[in-house]
Amino acid sequence: MDDITNAAERFNGSIHVPVLVIIEQFALPRSCILAILRRELPEFEILDMATTQSLDCTSARDVRLVMLSIGEKLIDDPSVQNELALVAECCPNASIAILSNHDDEATALAAMQRGVRAFIPTSLLIEVAVAGLRLVLAGGVYRPLPIVGLTKTGSLEQPYPRGFASKYLAQDGARGGADRHMIDFTPREQQVLAELELGLPNKLIAAKLNLSENTVKMHIQHIMRKCAARNRTEAVLRWSGRLSGHGRDSNPGAPFDS
Repeated sequence: MDDITNAAERFNGSIHVPVLVIIEQFALPRSCILAILRRELPEFEILDMATTQSLDCTSARDVRLVMLSIGEKLIDDPSVQNELALVAECCPNASIAILSNHDDEATALAAMQRGVRAFIPTSLLIEVAVAGLRLVLAGGVYRPLPIVGLTKTGSLEQPYPRGFASKYLAQDGARGGADRHMIDFTPREQQVLAELELGLPNKLIAAKLNLSENTVKMHIQHIMRKCAARNRTEAVLRWSGRLSGHGRDSNPGAPFDS
């Protein structure tokens, strides 16, 4: 009886704590991810479960993000579609992150088109994956692959979800660069851009904005995608309209590190 009472008290005491849920079929990788995220994201309660069927227990909780491991399955697999639908039903306010053994463009694009906020291949370094999750928890979208390809005319190769990539990239190659007013940067990305314009390296940007260097790299990666740039210098130039879409520097250099 005391155990039941204590459990209820613990639940009531943590009901308002933001929650991150890990759904992974296999116990070993699930326990490893759980241990890492509990260390890296101490402000969240991290729950782990083997299947989406256990999400019922989170109905009264403030679930901010659900990380769903799909292994070798593709996004259009009926079982994955059912799992995504169940996550959306049980945790309507939560962002969804997909953990996949695939790291190809088609799988990433299919995930994003279905509203997934983070696509995390298992080939990523753990610190990069954690930084990607932090970005999503802060309201961003994380995807380590190129966001889109451009046709010879500069238009998007294929349609994207409303409000995702279409407002980030110039539709007309004759514009000569990304228009500041057409690119939807988050407030934090705007702060990072301002520091990039000053030529500051990642370490100083991180210290100045009270961020980790990995988080700064994630922001720069998103800025580059939104500007259709291959490196940080090109991103600043394209954002300010001083670089056209043609005649890019043949040596892209290091995109994130400085």
